[in-house]
Amino acid sequence: MYYPQSETQRREAWNLSKHTIEVEKAGPAAGMPTILIVDDEPIVREVVAQYLTQDGFTVALAADGNEAMASFTASRPDLVLLDLMLPGIDGLEVCRRIRSQSNVPVIMVTAKSDEIDTIIGLSVGADDYIGKPFSPRELVARIKAVLRRASSPPPVSEGDPLHFGTLTIRPDRRQVEVNGQGVELTAREFDLLEFLAKNAGHVFTREELLDRVWDWSYASDGGTVTVHIRRLRQKIESDPERPRYVKTVWGVGYKFEP
Repeated sequence: MYYPQSETQRREAWNLSKHTIEVEKAGPAAGMPTILIVDDEPIVREVVAQYLTQDGFTVALAADGNEAMASFTASRPDLVLLDLMLPGIDGLEVCRRIRSQSNVPVIMVTAKSDEIDTIIGLSVGADDYIGKPFSPRELVARIKAVLRRASSPPPVSEGDPLHFGTLTIRPDRRQVEVNGQGVELTAREFDLLEFLAKNAGHVFTREELLDRVWDWSYASDGGTVTVHIRRLRQKIESDPERPRYVKTVWGVGYKFEP
């Protein structure tokens, strides 16, 4: 869990007070990725800042949506860690505004139960999400994975078109059609669909998909996979509640039905 119960316990547990002052006063470290942490809870900002600085990152901090946009312009971060629930301008609107001017990776922070908000967050341009409460070590691993993927060139998809009933996948163009009409997928949605389709009939656990599609080696609850599967079904299935192609294998994971 990312924080104890009381403010005193939190600061004693993490020994943050002196370190936090140093974090907020420190200037950018040359050549190090800068992470903008946007959260209205001071203890969350402090804990995350400590873990990131210990790992060699530079951090910028913001407590609300207006501060987030000002800090985004001033610090030019390499990644934004963005809480969904913010005073004033909420996280979804901040994400929209960032996306209107930049492709910098955004990781949305949300409660695990807010699945609909998670889906909306991904639809407005967030690259990933993590649910509260989270392990700071897992968060750092997620940030590294997203930065690594963002800095890598898009995978080159080769091969002839894949035809499955009304669904056509064109790996060479990274395009998908349903009933002859183009369907707009995010890069991650396409990667997920292509991987499943090229391994049609094989059942993959969420952890295997995180490893193969997201390139994550750190333990995760698999929620990111669940959200992307739902988004993908909404775009390619005629009835997302009774999917024709992307099937759930209960208690195991997912497979593509050719």
